[in-house]
Amino acid sequence: MFRTPIGLALWAATIAASSAAIADEAQVARGEYLVTMGGCTDCHTPGYLLGKPDDSKYLGGSDVGFEIPGLGVFVGRNITPDNETGIGKWTAEQVVTALQTGQRPDGRELAPIMPWRALAQLTPEDAAAIAAFLKSVKPVSNAVPGPFKPGEKVSTFTFRILPPGETAAAAPK
Repeated sequence: MFRTPIGLALWAATIAASSAAIADEAQVARGEYLVTMGGCTDCHTPGYLLGKPDDSKYLGGSDVGFEIPGLGVFVGRNITPDNETGIGKWTAEQVVTALQTGQRPDGRELAPIMPWRALAQLTPEDAAAIAAFLKSVKPVSNAVPGPFKPGEKVSTFTFRILPPGETAAAAPK
């Protein structure tokens, strides 16, 4: 069937590349499943928390923040591979580290609302699948505002988290 060693080597390389592509596709599909089931779109896709998700900015960052007393307001970041406004400059290993330890590549801790403590329970394979999927989605250029320190003016809708016994603020008229 193969008339030369070069022909056999090319066939073997093609089979190996095809197997790797199938494995990569399976990993990305697993990551998409986990991102979907994990509800990542809730906090990382504009409009989602307001009942009208903007699918053109899928995972491109929220337009709603979460206020935590004493800490400020945190808005779900852009987690697409956009180099300027997303995680495009992060390696897959840095994404896994953030998911499982709460540490960003710049050394800061993720916002307290990010459920990294729960995500730390993922298997290494599942964390890697999420990273592979996030690196595969369409990059969205969307700079998300914040975080906002306590007392700073907020430019987004905000969910308030109140300690027990506190009174909800009156809505503006």
